[in-house]
Amino acid sequence: MVRHVLLLATLDTKGHEAEFVRDVLRRARVAVKLVDTGALGKPSVRPDVTRATLFKAAGTTLKEVVAKGDRGHAVTMAAAGAAELARRAFANGELAGVLSLGGSAGTTIGTTAMRALPIGVPKLMVSTLGGTSQAGSYVGTSDVMMLNSVVDVLGINRISAAVLTRAAQAMAGMAKGRLPKPPRRPKPLVAATMFGVTTLCVERAKTRLEAAGCEVLVFHATGSGGRTVEQLARDGLLAGVLDVTTTELADELVGGMLSAGKERLTAAGARGIPQVVSVGALDMVNFFGPESVPERFKERKFHRHNANVTLMRTTAMENAELGVEIGTKCAAAKGPCALFLPKQGVSAIDRAGQPFDDPAARQSLYDNIEANCGTVPVHEMDCHLNDPAFADAMADQLLAFMHLRPRTSRHTS
Repeated sequence: MVRHVLLLATLDTKGHEAEFVRDVLRRARVAVKLVDTGALGKPSVRPDVTRATLFKAAGTTLKEVVAKGDRGHAVTMAAAGAAELARRAFANGELAGVLSLGGSAGTTIGTTAMRALPIGVPKLMVSTLGGTSQAGSYVGTSDVMMLNSVVDVLGINRISAAVLTRAAQAMAGMAKGRLPKPPRRPKPLVAATMFGVTTLCVERAKTRLEAAGCEVLVFHATGSGGRTVEQLARDGLLAGVLDVTTTELADELVGGMLSAGKERLTAAGARGIPQVVSVGALDMVNFFGPESVPERFKERKFHRHNANVTLMRTTAMENAELGVEIGTKCAAAKGPCALFLPKQGVSAIDRAGQPFDDPAARQSLYDNIEANCGTVPVHEMDCHLNDPAFADAMADQLLAFMHLRPRTSRHTS
């Protein structure tokens, strides 16, 4: 069986560019199938997989799509068909990777197909949106690689030829490469959430969990990180969650840049996965440069984290709302759950002498968590979140939920 790369492109507008990429892949001795994802215009080159086959995979027909004459509908159906073709090829052991190129429509189609595949399958999108803030919405929780096309994907010139050649070469390398074999006895998989201001806590807890035999995945709580944790839990791939850093909830509530959505802190509970939850970095809402802060917040307390990140201190009222949300979500958990609250601060800049130190806001958060968490145990510790004792206590509680015993490591002292 020959494994091949699926090359996705709307051949009515990107035909010659796709043909260029296909030729580079073939010269690299990589099998490739060119899929026509167009609908309304005439293809300029011959595909290996026709648009009729594509739309059939989507549960419709080319005739129906053309008759409708709606470009948005055509893109939606093409995306569904591309995803189905990719899933089939993967299930049959025929898929070496997916490479796509295009503008907004092509990016929608290509990344939909890529997101339908497991992590580890090569996925490369050459897109005019690759250098924009929109890129993350196309990547989602998958390992899609976005390559900025620099110029529009229209014609072969000195810029596009370089970008498309490198894209094809990159895909060729990935298609020929092999991932390491998974262990015969995989370790229990734990997800942990971290921010720069909670790093010390998570690093120490991670070491303690690993010493007890866990494999720990650390996710940066920047929106995509939280969404990925929720997706992994939803898919039942996790044995436990160490949710140290729930800061994305503050961005969702207040209107910051790093929200993970309303479903944050729900999936592990719904699946009955053991979880230990804390309040890391709930002292802050995240914006980019100062110019990104809405005018309505101009009188608030800010901290310039770096040139591209501006932090805004959450208020006692916002902390009260966050406490209600966290307590309510944890109370709904179907599996083991515990809450850990550090009295001396929730981040590196929320402690005595630091710019976001606010005991009243912390107490508002904690009071409302305790009032809404039902029978979920609450461990309020007289220390800072980044103190070793706090990290150890959280890790040990999760290990107990997972029926594992903590073991002292030389790195945890």
